[in-house]
Amino acid sequence: MALVRYEPWSMLNQLRREMDSLFEPGENREGSNIITSDWVPAVDIKETDDAFVISADIPGVDPKDIEVNMENGMLTIKGERETETKEEKEGYKRVERQRGSFYRRFSLPDTADADKISAKSKHGVLEITIPKQEKLQPRKISVEG
Repeated sequence: MALVRYEPWSMLNQLRREMDSLFEPGENREGSNIITSDWVPAVDIKETDDAFVISADIPGVDPKDIEVNMENGMLTIKGERETETKEEKEGYKRVERQRGSFYRRFSLPDTADADKISAKSKHGVLEITIPKQEKLQPRKISVEG
């Protein structure tokens, strides 16, 4: 049986390190740099018998400013809303519109068919359809005697 040194403050120190990492811009808990975004679109994921469907709310984003990539089982959606020119006129008190870049990543199951993914944007909703791979039918193998 091994002896373990008791350190009463270790849990408190770990909590302090984790709280500090939350307030460090551009870094995650492991300390590596990550891509940050100005806003995060709401996303719904639905599974049907033959596909996975991802619907992302991205109002005000031109479809040509949206980038959808599939690499190593990860689907990445990123884009940017154009920055508006701000004018000071009568009636304007403040601007509450979200603008800037967005970035979302999704891990896809092995059953997803990466070669047939399609995306379309209509009325501010990006819909990505990820077909499932066709199921292989069991094959009877005859035994020769």
